[in-house]
Amino acid sequence: MTETPLLSIELPGIKKLKSGKVREVFDLGENLLFVATDRISAFDVVMPNGIPRKGEVLTQLSHFWFDQTESLVPNHRVLRTGDALPPELSAYSNQLARRSMIVKKAKPLAIECVVRGYLAGSGWKEYKTSRTVCGIPLPPGLLESSELPEPIFTPATKAETGHDENISFEQAAQIVGRDIAEKVRDLSLKIYNHARAYARQRGIIIADTKFEFGLYQGQLILIDEVLTPDSSRFWPADQYQPGRGQPSFDKQFVRDYLETLDWDKSPPAPKLPDDVVQKTKAKYLEAYSRLTGRDL
Repeated sequence: MTETPLLSIELPGIKKLKSGKVREVFDLGENLLFVATDRISAFDVVMPNGIPRKGEVLTQLSHFWFDQTESLVPNHRVLRTGDALPPELSAYSNQLARRSMIVKKAKPLAIECVVRGYLAGSGWKEYKTSRTVCGIPLPPGLLESSELPEPIFTPATKAETGHDENISFEQAAQIVGRDIAEKVRDLSLKIYNHARAYARQRGIIIADTKFEFGLYQGQLILIDEVLTPDSSRFWPADQYQPGRGQPSFDKQFVRDYLETLDWDKSPPAPKLPDDVVQKTKAKYLEAYSRLTGRDL
């Protein structure tokens, strides 16, 4: 039986505030309801068909990591996984099961908090031309996917459409204020180091990741999704080899397939074949089971 991905969701009587690339945001008055769909984007374009159960993986992994990190930093969760939904949502419990999160209405900071422990993606491109990443000097002789001497904080601007842009720490401090910038830098590195050590014991390298923080009643809290295959690069440790790109637990099969097509990477995107969908779904589910020690 082929599973049908959930590509959009409407909750009659519940106001939808926003529909992102993956997530729908609803207004519950005092709180927000996040619902992760099974949509998948590549090269900043949403594909016409999704990956079944992907939204469940993103939500349940975020719940898992919030459990792991709440001793390091408070977060925006109002309900934990398994808690009963409020009465106004009970009619939609089947649609929302395992893919929804009720959260506080925090004010998001205007920067993305990226931590890199390995040289990949835009960091590798920059290093090749200037031996820096986001302006941070790095030693000579590093290869693609090399582990960095120590993890680095490399903030980025937030883009509603298109790509986020890497910025220096000084630029981040100008945007959010130096005190906040220093706090989120220190928290980002602390969370990353904690998660990286945990994941490494389970055979996964967290090469880099993106955190979001917000202010709630004057307090800095961790928001959004945390340490998922959509916000991080997860590599299988047993296949790790510097000097090349690494296999990963995310959209790799989607990107690899799209690179074989004569497609200009602008909408509309082509439909993904079933084997690419199934391989991608398996990778998301494997990331969850490896990290949590249980099947979803």
